Amino acid sequence: MKPVFTLAPEPAPEEVEAGRKLFAGPCDFLKGVVAMDGLPPADRLEVCFAGRSNVGKSSLINALTGRKALARASNTPGRTQEINFFTLGEQFYLVDLPGYGFAEAPKPVVEKWQALLRAYLSGRPTLRRVMLLIDARHGIKAVDEEIMTLLNRAAVTFQVVLTKADKPRGGALNATVAEVAERLGKQPAAFPEILLTSSESGAGIEQLRAVIAAMH
Repeated sequence: MKPVFTLAPEPAPEEVEAGRKLFAGPCDFLKGVVAMDGLPPADRLEVCFAGRSNVGKSSLINALTGRKALARASNTPGRTQEINFFTLGEQFYLVDLPGYGFAEAPKPVVEKWQALLRAYLSGRPTLRRVMLLIDARHGIKAVDEEIMTLLNRAAVTFQVVLTKADKPRGGALNATVAEVAERLGKQPAAFPEILLTSSESGAGIEQLRAVIAAMH
């Protein structure tokens, strides 16, 4: 049977507290990586954040960690070509992938980055889940499907996180959720629970922290 894709249930109070404690602890930038030989040791679980340029990835990481400038947004889409590693206590790496959708980047740079991305996703045994960020105003785009295909081939579980969920008006958010749920049904590596977040209002941040804290 195919999984049914729905919004993630509200976490229990103890799960919320576990998430709060995890993200209240130390979280620091470790290093930016431009080649596989620069990766840190695979000695803890990794949760990776991916999304097209301007989806609000840096804002979400900053909201999660409660640090205003931990992840820095690039003003030029496709300019930041490093995989950035952050330590979250001694249990996790948070991994920030560059925004994809490379209108401004030269073709050789894009190809080099895509090769690094493929190598990282397929060869990292401690990578527990990719949080795939989708703008709640726009839904899944063709470039998002390309990343999903890559994750399916690498057999890496990914979970869709809808960002800017406070922006759609009326029934637009429900329509986006329904469309995303339907399209995820064709993705074998997709985790069946969709998360709604807003870095601006703080909605869904506790829930996302709880989801990450529950990973083993």
